[in-house]
Amino acid sequence: MVDTTSLEKIDSFPYRHRVAEVMSSPVATVSPATTIGDASRAMADGGVSSLVVVDAGGCPAGIVTERDVLRALASHRQEAVDMAVAAVMSRPVATVRQDAFVYVAMGRMDRLRLRHLVAVDAAGRATGMVTVRGLLHLRAGAALAFGDEIATAASAADMAAVRARVPSLADGLLAEGVGGLGVAAVASSVLRDMTMRAAQLAELSMAADGRGPAPAAWCLLLLGSGGRRESLFGADQDNAIVHAGGEADDAWFAEAGSRINAALAAAGVPLCKGGVMARNAEWRRSVEGWRGEIDRWMKEADGPELLNVDIFVDFRPVHGDYGLAQQVRDHLMKRAAASSRFLHLMAASVSDLSTPLGVLGQFKTKNGRLDIKLHGLLPLVSATRLLALKHRIPETGTAERLRGLARGGFMPEHEARGYMASHELMVRVLLEQQIADRAAGIEISNHIEVKRLAPEDRHRLKAAFHSIDSLKWVLRSALSTV
Repeated sequence: MVDTTSLEKIDSFPYRHRVAEVMSSPVATVSPATTIGDASRAMADGGVSSLVVVDAGGCPAGIVTERDVLRALASHRQEAVDMAVAAVMSRPVATVRQDAFVYVAMGRMDRLRLRHLVAVDAAGRATGMVTVRGLLHLRAGAALAFGDEIATAASAADMAAVRARVPSLADGLLAEGVGGLGVAAVASSVLRDMTMRAAQLAELSMAADGRGPAPAAWCLLLLGSGGRRESLFGADQDNAIVHAGGEADDAWFAEAGSRINAALAAAGVPLCKGGVMARNAEWRRSVEGWRGEIDRWMKEADGPELLNVDIFVDFRPVHGDYGLAQQVRDHLMKRAAASSRFLHLMAASVSDLSTPLGVLGQFKTKNGRLDIKLHGLLPLVSATRLLALKHRIPETGTAERLRGLARGGFMPEHEARGYMASHELMVRVLLEQQIADRAAGIEISNHIEVKRLAPEDRHRLKAAFHSIDSLKWVLRSALSTV
């Protein structure tokens, strides 16, 4: 099994460090009058792939890259050598303040599809260069050396301090243009890291109390939206344990589950109202126990229990022996795809979810708000999940499942892109609402205030609800032969 622990620690780096810490400096510059020949030699001598073209005051006027030079040579042959870089440079040049957080640079580069970003000081003078290559190198090296606040948290209070900064971070990310699902992934990474650290602290405390190490290999699973990497604010605990032990070993895992859930609650992650937590026996089983429970679900699960099955299906391992989780995943995928009863029951619950639009296309609200999770996100996520189960697509994220459906020929690519766009829109408007409610002292919920939506978002949201209705039809059609 690949050890992913070190990779898990990378995520927080862009949100704790400034551009000045990752940029290459001093930046290689030339004047607009510099010839392409001289610029090429400067790149070769300096071992760089780009040069910043600056004006007399040192402010960026453009950027010239190896690709620009090659294009000039292809078009103008020998004459290109004596041409001024001003004729081939890209402008205006995209910049980022050197005191901005790294995530700002990453979001800007991704949005603008850039491989280079010029760092500037408060006066607008070029001070460094941020490159895709440099960021990848840092994420695999220096980022790990800095570690992660959650990974080294000594207590629930330490984790709570990190979690408390997530809303303001999310606000900054949205303001910079990072997508709603990108922000949700950040929030999910914090939840994942907290869940993993809670498990580690539970192991340490149990050893300190004389209970010893785990009696058998085990793995902690993060379920629900956290498993899909789509958690928003206010997400509660959804977790489970799979282990390689027997009945006699359950006492240790029961205590570990209790300590994990207590630590997360103390860190600000609410206990699950439905009891989907590792401290409860039904969410703590051996591999064989989970296989048996999955088989029972396929034959007997009905009514409210289907909601718990929904939550479990999206699990991902966060601590321990990931191979145990994979064994459970393999059995789940095999049995779900072959169970007509299970798929049809799950599909029926999706079909019962109504679209919040009136006969004339107006939003149906209560006190000016509508539950976008119940009427939008839930049916879209659930229908996508069922299609993925039917076609044995192992991914848990909604976007990844839609890509898998398109890749496998089970859905036209343009339709998959449309559903992904609807998903992104709904997550973004919900995040924006939750941030606004938090600032106003209003309890965070899944209800959005329709009148605060921009006209374009209102129009797109109505189209998204209609697209979800069409996805329900796609689901019914796909299951008609099962």
